[in-house]
Amino acid sequence: MATNKHAQIRYQALDRCFRNSGRRYYIEDLIEACNQALFEQTGVVDGVKERQVRQDIRDMESIWGIVLCKPRDGKKTYYHYEDFRYSINNQLLNETEINQLKATISMLNRFKGMPQFRWMEEILARFESVFQLRETTVGIVGFEENPYLKGLNLFTDIFNAIVHKQTLRICYQRFGKESKAYVFHPYFLKQYNHRWFLFGRCDHLKEKKTVTTFALDRIEHIEPVHIPYVENKEIAFDEYFEDVIGVTVYDKEIEKIVLEIDNVLFPYVETKPLHGSQKIKRRDQTTTTIELSLIINYELENLLLGYLDKIRIIAPEYLRERMVSRVREAVQRNS
Repeated sequence: MATNKHAQIRYQALDRCFRNSGRRYYIEDLIEACNQALFEQTGVVDGVKERQVRQDIRDMESIWGIVLCKPRDGKKTYYHYEDFRYSINNQLLNETEINQLKATISMLNRFKGMPQFRWMEEILARFESVFQLRETTVGIVGFEENPYLKGLNLFTDIFNAIVHKQTLRICYQRFGKESKAYVFHPYFLKQYNHRWFLFGRCDHLKEKKTVTTFALDRIEHIEPVHIPYVENKEIAFDEYFEDVIGVTVYDKEIEKIVLEIDNVLFPYVETKPLHGSQKIKRRDQTTTTIELSLIINYELENLLLGYLDKIRIIAPEYLRERMVSRVREAVQRNS
């Protein structure tokens, strides 16, 4: 299907002919109109033939869904729009674009009602109204979500604070401790394991940290404060989490983790890698050995804990001992 500059010139010429109610346009007239338009805009002379114009008409019917009347006048046929008020320039989107937009809106509608996505609802309503896309559909895609998670009501305000570089006072309660207020410069939001985490800079923590992490479900209250915002000039968050699983980034060296995996489990680990650094080191009939390059953190330990009946931790030794200790504690607790 032609989409180059000459094709667009021909489409516009044909569109003008089809909506002209004061004249009959036969195929010869359409060819002449296309050639005249091309000559005026590009200098090309007599470049369009009948076969090209007929293909252009089919393309316009396919792209814009134009409805043409083709009355007979003796042995000849002339062409015009069924509705002379119609123009391809009046249609904002073609059929393919409309179907793509419908699919996108249908997917995004899954998030309606969730506090962290309330900002999308007005945008979706405008799209549906402007492009007349509202229709009743049966859900065909399901996302993992927890609309009851504490702290989701703060998502939009925090998101806006990041966008507008607004310093916040955050009242935060760590598990098992008293609630405290912090002056906070918010930089980044990240979801992991169905929980949301906020990353930024704290003004008055005793330890000197470039990045401080707050879980949204532990934030009790936020409010804007008139304190100059300290911009993030040190951390590239699209790279910050590359060497970890989860959201906890320790100031430690990357280590090699070697795991021997039962071949019953390995297809799942192969199709859903534990981490981007995952590499296969060895295969045999019963097991596959892989290697990861990571900073070891609590999220990695929890992930491995769910696979321990099918995984043997070969290295590092201290990680294996720590996991064995956690399993023993779990057995004692549940005996």
